[in-house]
Amino acid sequence: MSTILVAHPSPDLYGSDLQLVETVRGLLGAGHTVKVALPTDGPLRPVLRAAGAQVAVTPFTVLRKALLTAGGLTSLGLHAAGETSRLRRLARASGADLVLTNTVTLPWWPLAGRAAGLPVLAHVHEAESTQHRLIRSGLNAPLLAASRIVVNSSAAQETLLSVLPRLASRTTVVHNGVAGPPSPPAPLRRRGADSPLHVVMVGRLSPRKGVDVVLEAVALLRRGSMDASLTVCGSVFPGYEWYEEELRRRAAQQDLAGHVRFLGYVHPTWPVLETADVVAVPSRAEPFGNTAVEAMHAGRPLVASRVQGLAEVVTDGETGLLVPPEEPAALAQALGDLAAHPGKAARLAQQAVQDAAARFSVEGYRATMVDIVAETLADRDAPA
Repeated sequence: MSTILVAHPSPDLYGSDLQLVETVRGLLGAGHTVKVALPTDGPLRPVLRAAGAQVAVTPFTVLRKALLTAGGLTSLGLHAAGETSRLRRLARASGADLVLTNTVTLPWWPLAGRAAGLPVLAHVHEAESTQHRLIRSGLNAPLLAASRIVVNSSAAQETLLSVLPRLASRTTVVHNGVAGPPSPPAPLRRRGADSPLHVVMVGRLSPRKGVDVVLEAVALLRRGSMDASLTVCGSVFPGYEWYEEELRRRAAQQDLAGHVRFLGYVHPTWPVLETADVVAVPSRAEPFGNTAVEAMHAGRPLVASRVQGLAEVVTDGETGLLVPPEEPAALAQALGDLAAHPGKAARLAQQAVQDAAARFSVEGYRATMVDIVAETLADRDAPA
């Protein structure tokens, strides 16, 4: 078997981090040796080590929003040669047979892997379509060095190929595999059409996740005389502390005061999801949507934004409801619909459980990633 060197930008335990854990478990289960490089220490490290991976913390550049400007990308380019050379030496010293880069925020790892004479498999979890085309081209340009690219949704594929169409022949869509709860979830609470409604949202406190949208939607429900409450699970991303302050100020206003809870980072989230009458995923942009699949696994009715990967995960009217993004009134209407029709909510939740098990199983995801790694190793002379 082979040694796989994985470069990952975050030591946290959110969507792409947890997906990496499933990739690593699949590779280890197939007999590969897996070594993971992280730029900083954090809760992901012990999880990877418990799975059987070797983990090292070493500094390397991770693209953040502040760098995604023409000037920022130019500045990064000035340091490319030195960091690429250092990472190339690290890749060779690791004894790796393949380099796997997780997300597009690692600009120099694909170049370093190829410079070390190794095949590079890039796993793309982003579908950033709002930046200027020049910025998006610069962000994705290092993928030109990849031997093979996996994207987690057709939306992510479309976004990538819109700026780098020459990567089409190297790009494969593999939907995330999302683990379900360790034991069958508690049954959905029986409620009448006029019973209180408890909404749960899981996600980082960032504008793109739309926490402000669900706050306004719950406020609209309450103004319409519905006894609605909201629980939010998630912590703020560094640099967005201002957003959390805005959310807390809004939640303290008279129409919501006492009816919104911010729990911070929660893992696992199953106990909180079990308290939900309905789960909201109000993202403004979402390449895939692990939290939506988790709600489906938990057997909870789901309302999500009709954006990018969420529109691939949720079948409107069958496994959940889809609403336009950034429209609190539309979200409130959908939540109110499920509140007023408990039978419909239960039917959607039951169908969602079956759909999630069939389409987003961890076992299927791991097997697919293992096959792609084997194919990439077998074609070490892939053009780049």
